[in-house]
Amino acid sequence: MSEPFWKRLTPGSVILEAGNAVEFKTGSWRAFRPVWKEENCIHCLFCWMFCPDMSVIVEDGKMKGFNYDYCKGCGICALECPGKKGKKAIEMQEEGK
Repeated sequence: MSEPFWKRLTPGSVILEAGNAVEFKTGSWRAFRPVWKEENCIHCLFCWMFCPDMSVIVEDGKMKGFNYDYCKGCGICALECPGKKGKKAIEMQEEGK
């Protein structure tokens, strides 16, 4: 049986090599996940600009969804989302529901 992932982390989570963030999939930490409602999206990309984890997927200048491998569920994307006609395009939902 292999060693648990957390035991392989460097002490203090010090980054010893540049560009290694892709190796640390942190999505399992979250209690809530953002859910995208495409019909309410105006593609302002505020979610992309404010996401601290770069979990928002953008293609051709439009929001396409989330990379849940890296999303920690902080909810900043939902908070910043202006939505359309008073309806948010991103809502936070309890993980596992």
